[in-house]
Amino acid sequence: MKLSLVSIPVQDPIKAHEIYTSKLGFVSKELDVDAKLAIIVSAEDSAGTAMLLEPCQGSFAESYQKSAFEANLPIMVFGVKDVEAELDKLKAAGIKVRPELNKPEWGLMNMFEDGCGNILMIEETSG
Repeated sequence: MKLSLVSIPVQDPIKAHEIYTSKLGFVSKELDVDAKLAIIVSAEDSAGTAMLLEPCQGSFAESYQKSAFEANLPIMVFGVKDVEAELDKLKAAGIKVRPELNKPEWGLMNMFEDGCGNILMIEETSG
């Protein structure tokens, strides 16, 4: 069994689609503006796990998203080869990067805000 589709709560899936594809480097898999359906994939693995940008207004996911943000907890963690280079790209794209670059024994990691109500994390991975 493998992951096929995951979801992330967002206030506006169409706005989130624009941010995730133009600023975070993901690519569109499916976009239906009328249905507010937005699905993206990694530019590095377009056949891999897809991510549904799930509208959360008025649902339990809205309180989950808000609680996670207030607790400074990332909703999702993404792997990158070079955290510092990725942070530079995110900053250049206008993404709000959290200032604390962490280096635990397993590698670099840092959090940033997606502009859609979530804190996300990147961590350095080898693959």
